[in-house]
Amino acid sequence: MRILSLFMATIVAFAASALSAEPDTRVFEMRTYFAPEGKLDALHARFRDHTIALFEKHGMTNLGYWVPIENPDRKLIYVLAYPSREARQKAWAAFGADPEWKAAKTASEANGTLVSKVEELYLQATDYSPAITPAVGKGERIFELRTYTTSPGKLSALDARFRDHTVSLFAKHGMTNLFYWRAAAGQPRAENTLIYFLAHDSVEAAKKSFEAFRADPDWISARKASEEKAGGSLTVPDGVQSLFLKATDYSRTR
Repeated sequence: MRILSLFMATIVAFAASALSAEPDTRVFEMRTYFAPEGKLDALHARFRDHTIALFEKHGMTNLGYWVPIENPDRKLIYVLAYPSREARQKAWAAFGADPEWKAAKTASEANGTLVSKVEELYLQATDYSPAITPAVGKGERIFELRTYTTSPGKLSALDARFRDHTVSLFAKHGMTNLFYWRAAAGQPRAENTLIYFLAHDSVEAAKKSFEAFRADPDWISARKASEEKAGGSLTVPDGVQSLFLKATDYSRTR
């Protein structure tokens, strides 16, 4: 039992040590592209051969590129980082005016546009997120994008529960904590949205990890205490959404 206790303490300590020592004040942008029928492979090729290098040329940080495991809408989801919102605007203006980009776009769209719709969401790092940097794991990991919508006024309580309990309990049960964000101020979802990424060995491993997590007495206690203090559930009904993703071959996080 003592060996097991020491092992678990080591996991929790490791998870805590992975948290950013300094606040990450960068602006993050999650962009979701929808490709027309038959165009997703061409969109991947353009990113692989041109776009990601041009983003870096103009001062953007490529964090990761993913597609849903089940992808009937032909989505490509990616995250960029910038020093500031102003830097973001300047970088995109320079990118859009770059002759190399214009040539790549024209050539790739000879048979039609590659993107039918774009969704964007600006994000700010939470103070309990691990350092937000590109990371390559062992083997072919599965990623999970989880979006929480909180009850009115309860986002801070949800942050506290993640900070004090959930992040370390995820690590205890074999999940890799990657990135934790709030929706940035000035957007409709800013007051009630938490978005984060986990990595798992497989979808089945993710399901087993969550089963063990939900049955953990420490989690049950933490959830009960947080909801009693807040006067009810911290999320709205159906306020937890999960999407399993796989990294593209050109993603900086894989």
